[in-house]
Amino acid sequence: MKFGGTSVGDVAAFERVFGIVSSQLDRRPVVVVSAMTKVTDALLAAFEIARSGQAEDAFSSLEPHFERHLEITRRFEIAESSPFHNELTYAREELADLLKRVSRRSLPLSMLKDAVVSYGEQLSSRLLAEVLKSKGVNARQVDSRRLIVTDDEYGSAQPLWDETERLIKLELAPMIADDEVPIMGGFIAASRGGETTTLGRGGSDYSAALVAAALRANELQIWTDVTGVMTCDPRICSSAVTIPVLSYEEAAELAYFGAKVLHPKTIKPAVDTNIPVRVCNTFEPNEIGTMVLADSGETPNKIKSIASKKNITILRITSARMLGSYGFMSALFQVFERYRTVIDVVSTSEVSVALTLDNTDSLEQIVTELSRLGEVEVERGYAVVCVVGEGLRESTGLAAKVFSTIADVNIALVSHGASSVNLTFVVKEELAAGVIKKIHRQLL
Repeated sequence: MKFGGTSVGDVAAFERVFGIVSSQLDRRPVVVVSAMTKVTDALLAAFEIARSGQAEDAFSSLEPHFERHLEITRRFEIAESSPFHNELTYAREELADLLKRVSRRSLPLSMLKDAVVSYGEQLSSRLLAEVLKSKGVNARQVDSRRLIVTDDEYGSAQPLWDETERLIKLELAPMIADDEVPIMGGFIAASRGGETTTLGRGGSDYSAALVAAALRANELQIWTDVTGVMTCDPRICSSAVTIPVLSYEEAAELAYFGAKVLHPKTIKPAVDTNIPVRVCNTFEPNEIGTMVLADSGETPNKIKSIASKKNITILRITSARMLGSYGFMSALFQVFERYRTVIDVVSTSEVSVALTLDNTDSLEQIVTELSRLGEVEVERGYAVVCVVGEGLRESTGLAAKVFSTIADVNIALVSHGASSVNLTFVVKEELAAGVIKKIHRQLL
């Protein structure tokens, strides 16, 4: 069971988590928890303040968040001699020291940043364990950094699966056998050398999926603040409803193209071990939510959901050298590999390639290098719209239905057929919401 930051945001939220966990004790849960809401942002902001040389101000900025944790201990009458208070004292001392190191740049900043930001999950997991114990649950906090082993890629570390699987089994299986409920912080891990690392955006979901896969769990539950995955963003379309069942492939496409409920990496360990993923709402625990399975089957109209991604930049590379030649695409993609930049959508003709990026940090250098291959055009201000459903590629006339619905809108780029479950196209950003509403109304 993974609980996100909003699921442990205040006293009422901790009460809800207790209710959810205690109602499923017979299923022998392992709980993975994110930092309390807003704490990760506060730690990142403190890191930036310290980087500008103001270590004391950086530490002071965290005081209200330490107080929020203490407020929970008071409301649940957790004794001052409890492990949480020791953990908080240690965290204060360690963070004060780390922020001084940041201001002095005494260690690589990427390493220090992971160490600083890890305290959100370290504190929330210790606190949740104490809250559950105070309510009679046989819970015990386990340091995730002892279980999840990664490479040294700070900020977005990759787990080393064989070692991670062995350690999770070794540590957690005996606890579960003794009817203990392990409580772990998500998002955080450690390198082989023992340095704290983090798993990047959506990392708590990833932590939970790794644990589920290692233990061959019956189910992975992602507890968040919405009831499952919706047919589109409810802020765009008020008639959006929860999708009862999605396939892994559909969920991965939706997550990548903007549906923030599930992170694409979450899917992978569950896919490999065939574990169902259920997306649930902490605020409405009796609602069914969305179940993600290896194969979800088709719906009558084929389409299940529409996702979108804003702030997209289109690059168009035109070169006569492409005509009838080989190796051109390899040279093109190597440029993006060098700058670690992900491409979302690609479309090609005999003499040109069009592609989209949402990360433009290295755009200037990329364009300079691509200019050696051909003429480069850069167009900003677009959005990717992704229509997802099982069997889209084999559905006669479906693309015609989608595009006739938005016949008055100029489509800048289309990708269809690469995946059997998605039809992706690119429109001007200011038109995206209207396009999604029209398709949702007509086809969903």
